Amino acid sequence: MSSNKHIKSCSCTNCQPILNDTGLSRKGFLKTLGAATLGLGLSPIASFALQEQGKTEEILKSSVVKSGKAQRITLLHTTDIHGQINVHDEFFWENENVVFKKRGGFAHLKTMINELRKQNPNTLLLDGGDCFQGSGIVSLTEGQAMIPLMNNLNYDLVLPGNWEVIYGKKMLLKDLGGYNARKICANMFDDDSVSDLLFPPYSIFYIGGIKIGFVGYNDPLTPIRQTPAYSKGIKFCDPEKNLAKYVKILKEQEQCKMVFVMSHMGLAQQLNLASQSYAEGVDYILGADTHERIREPLIGKYSKVTEPGAFASFIGKLDIVIEDGKIKDESYELLDVDPEKYAADEEMMAMVEQTYLPYNKELKRVIGKTKTPLYRSYIIETPMDNLITDSVMWKMKTDIAVSNGFRFCPPLIPDSKTGIAEITKDYLWSMLPVNSEVKTAEVTGEQIWNWLESELENAFAKDATKRFGGWFVRFNGMKVIFTIGNNKGSRVQKVLVKGKPIDLAKTYTMVACLREGDPDDMLCRMKNTHNPTPKGIFLHDVLEEYLAKYSPVAPKLEGRAIATDAAPTLLTQVEGVNYKFR
Repeated sequence: MSSNKHIKSCSCTNCQPILNDTGLSRKGFLKTLGAATLGLGLSPIASFALQEQGKTEEILKSSVVKSGKAQRITLLHTTDIHGQINVHDEFFWENENVVFKKRGGFAHLKTMINELRKQNPNTLLLDGGDCFQGSGIVSLTEGQAMIPLMNNLNYDLVLPGNWEVIYGKKMLLKDLGGYNARKICANMFDDDSVSDLLFPPYSIFYIGGIKIGFVGYNDPLTPIRQTPAYSKGIKFCDPEKNLAKYVKILKEQEQCKMVFVMSHMGLAQQLNLASQSYAEGVDYILGADTHERIREPLIGKYSKVTEPGAFASFIGKLDIVIEDGKIKDESYELLDVDPEKYAADEEMMAMVEQTYLPYNKELKRVIGKTKTPLYRSYIIETPMDNLITDSVMWKMKTDIAVSNGFRFCPPLIPDSKTGIAEITKDYLWSMLPVNSEVKTAEVTGEQIWNWLESELENAFAKDATKRFGGWFVRFNGMKVIFTIGNNKGSRVQKVLVKGKPIDLAKTYTMVACLREGDPDDMLCRMKNTHNPTPKGIFLHDVLEEYLAKYSPVAPKLEGRAIATDAAPTLLTQVEGVNYKFR
């Protein structure tokens, strides 16, 4: 670490509600924006390039920087690594077509980071969370495998994400405690005391001749969107409760020249936050959670918003020029972790190999094959989740099979020569990092209809603070037609169950996964089901049985879920702000 970095943090005081400058509460303020919110849009947010083509090069060649009259600060930002430490296939959308390229790998990431640090000693490396869940190696070690690897990259500051709670509060603290980097989060509290934060709320660095401050926020919806047992013993609050307080401390008391929010709340919530009065004074919201690839910062009323993709495939790079203690210029770009451009670091490669050594036999075991690409990039329907729900339906013989709308897991692409890709146990862990027990229940058609409306609201709510961050729920046995842009409760247009119009009075059988901590009569967030029955069978076993019988499989998009106002290839929940995933 550079010798000119200095840490300051504070203990938390009780969170107090913050009102907008209009005197409205957060919910009231959002309501006044409703008329300006259209379809997938959010509060009024403009989107434009922070820099023209070549702006970064201009900064590097700047005479004041070259002469030493000005300092350049560089922030490198990763997030949502999800335990993906090897080179993998990555999904790109180019010229309205899917393109797959090799990206990522910690050995290549380290070389890239080292080169960027060499270009500028005044560099901070940040991670936005969701590191300890999402692959076989982290699932089997409850996140412990990542700690020496992340420490070897010499991160300066990290934020816990919503999936950091997966192994429980005790393991969360142990895993995060293993980091050499500083930790921040201003809205995760010990359940025994609402004033007792689990981590420092903010951190200050003195770098490039100025102070810059960081405040951290995890998704306050974490206990609802995930299995409740994961976050037992932890309370969350919204940023509106204390962000203005911390910005004031950093700006007025600590005299920070710039303030950053590190957020793991998803792009919709982060864009909304950028235009709330309690975010005034925040220069950038360095976002995470939805795996979005922001290549040109999105501009809110008070703050700019970035998000640097996922799976260690990308780095967000922000350069800031400081002259006489004042911000003179800034430039942001999203960089690919390209293994062809950055050679593998030998030390990191050896560490990765050593990490896998005790688990190689099990994780490299081939459990099936596919003739078509497996991927999970689309919001509405994906080939990967069609495979999962096909497997569960085959095993359980219910009317409907359901899988959650997860985002994690890199693609798996068949070999160009053989036309086949091997599905390993390791890849199964990436598809389903939680090996949940299968659970069945009986539900009425009316319950299904209302539940679908609720799930659509979770994914597409016009009030960004209500969006869970995940994609629309996946299923087999149903065809659902809906309109995203409609109001809450009126999006579902048509539902077919096994090819027939749904009968609201009829009882259907449904299968999904058991979520520890849910009420016994709840199934995939559907309340008051009948005859809920854990089956003593686990998802991994179901997938392995199915693949053993039917490989090579060939899942594809089938129109199980159809939006009347969006393409089946919809890649982001926030297309209304001139941002496109690519």
